[in-house]
Amino acid sequence: MLRVLQITDTHLYADKDRQYYDVNTDVTLQNILDQVLQVEDDASLVLMTGDLVHDESPLAYQRFHHYLSRLERPVYCLPGNHDDVTLMNRLLSGNGVSCERFVLHDHWQFILLDSTVTGEVGGHLAAEELDKLAVCLQTHPDHYAVVCLHHPPIASGCAWLDQGLILDNPGELFNVLDAHANVRCVLWGHIHQESDVLRNNVRLLSSPSTMLQFKPDSAIFAIDDTAPGYRWLNLHADGKLETGVVRLIDY
Repeated sequence: MLRVLQITDTHLYADKDRQYYDVNTDVTLQNILDQVLQVEDDASLVLMTGDLVHDESPLAYQRFHHYLSRLERPVYCLPGNHDDVTLMNRLLSGNGVSCERFVLHDHWQFILLDSTVTGEVGGHLAAEELDKLAVCLQTHPDHYAVVCLHHPPIASGCAWLDQGLILDNPGELFNVLDAHANVRCVLWGHIHQESDVLRNNVRLLSSPSTMLQFKPDSAIFAIDDTAPGYRWLNLHADGKLETGVVRLIDY
């Protein structure tokens, strides 16, 4: 059994004391990592699904890299709409942290897609990303697949998010996924809330942010009082998947 963690939407600033709606994102991330170090000894790898920093600053990426290297296990990062892909690729490398977008591990493959569009909050999967996904799935049909991206490929239930802030070409993504029986899961961040939907025997999962959460099913922007958290996945050799969310204990 392979245990994997998804941590997402950390939103660090160059100024480590700066707050986002009264939340110090550095502190909440470090608290999450402290909890992970205490209770997740058996986790083999970590997937970071975007909005790693909020202000596209080198200082924030350098501090993010330092924090994540504490985990002493592989950490794979993909970009969100607040990230700078060039800076990520340059600064998030070494000490177990990388921007590698394809990983084979035991009976599973992890495919990390870039759904960002320069200057836009919403997402789109370019043809080269979809082609890369198809090639990975075709090349390794004997490995079950976890597909990761930042933007949701399905509606979140929040009108203010669903009107232009999610993935704008989900049909093209699902056309690729539906053609391959080895896909087991799609993971994303962006919406700062958890959800779990089954589609064609594939789990579609969103996960809480390490900082503040967006109120579910809200027509307008609203902040929830739910604690920060992360997602865990137990991946078995026969393709079985178990998953859940862990919230920060002291919040």
